[in-house]
Amino acid sequence: VDVFQAWCGPCKPVVNLFQKIRNEVGSNLLHFAVAEVDSIDALEKYRGRCEPVFLFYTGGELVAVVRGADAPLLQKTILEHL
Repeated sequence: VDVFQAWCGPCKPVVNLFQKIRNEVGSNLLHFAVAEVDSIDALEKYRGRCEPVFLFYTGGELVAVVRGADAPLLQKTILEHL
């Protein structure tokens, strides 16, 4: 989940990375979503930051958090949790 604030928008360059990985591993294993922190109370702790935050869930449980658009770290995190 790409967690963003309305004033800075979602991290569009990372969408291409997720699409590439999804094509490589299969569409049933990886799902990408965006969530605006200002409209979701459960994400309140991520408000007020300008860096992108990516939340990784497996089976409905939060398993990893990556701060910043670090493509190699994002790819590593995705592959570790698939």
